[in-house]
Parts: sequence; C-alpha cells; structure tokens
Amino acid sequence: MARVIRGKMDATGLRFGLVVSQFNSLVTERLQAGAIDTLTRHGVKDDDIDVVLVPGGFDIPLFAKKMAASGRYHALICLGAIIRGETPHFDYIASAMTQGVKEIMLTHGLPVTFGVLTTESVDQALDRAGAKLGNKGSEAAIAAIEMVNALKELEKKA
Repeated sequence: MARVIRGKMDATGLRFGLVVSQFNSLVTERLQAGAIDTLTRHGVKDDDIDVVLVPGGFDIPLFAKKMAASGRYHALICLGAIIRGETPHFDYIASAMTQGVKEIMLTHGLPVTFGVLTTESVDQALDRAGAKLGNKGSEAAIAAIEMVNALKELEKKA
C-alpha cells in the first residue's frame, strides 16, 4: 500500500506573511480579505498574520524574498492582479513575477503561494476575487496551509 502524505487543514500556531500588490486595489483588497478570512477560519490568530502592501506586482518578489529570509513565517502568500492592456507590459510583469516567486520558494524551502491573477479584463479579475468564480486569495491561503502541513509530515517520514 502506498503511503500518501497530505497536509491537514489546521493552521493553529502557524505564522503567515502576505505580500499584496496595491495596483488594481479594487481586486487585490478582495483577495487579501479572502486570504485573511480563510487563515483565521483555520486557526491562525490575527497577530500571526503580517501583510505587506507593495506598489505593484513587479515588487512582490523583493518583499517576499525579504520575508522568506527573516525565518518568521511558515508560509508566504503573494496576491496581485495583472490585467492585460494594449502593450506587452502584461507579459513581462507576469513572467518576471512568476519566476521571482518560484525562485524564492525553491531557495528558501518555504511554501510561497501564488494568488496573483493574470486576466484579460477587470471583470475577469473581479470574478476571481469573490464575485462569481470563488476567491483566489482564499484558495492561495488554503494551499499555503496544506503545503506547510504536508512538509511537516514529509519531514516526519524522512
């Protein structure tokens, strides 16, 4: 019988850092609220959640890197909204941010979830920030909780 390792959905006693882009704040504030609500419903105390607001999506990796290096957090949650415009700017920002966040996670061995929306329109972003298609901030928080606990289980089995 195969051993299956899966993280439980209990975040009691865990510390989380959120890095939230202020650009497209109509969307990102909803993502932030969804993430915080999910964390607290799963046992995280308000004092164990730090939120760092950054100007835009491109700035997320720098602050996530500093937070990861601090050793204060069990996981980081990155939240933002990049909405396609008429120029290729969208592609450059989305790609650079994705690579930066991935690098931080692998370098620090720390769960870093990616709740950054990349959409074609504001309506699509709002739909994914709680209007019609769930809240991707909440989903990023759920993934962070599960990843922390799965890593703990994996370390027990080693």
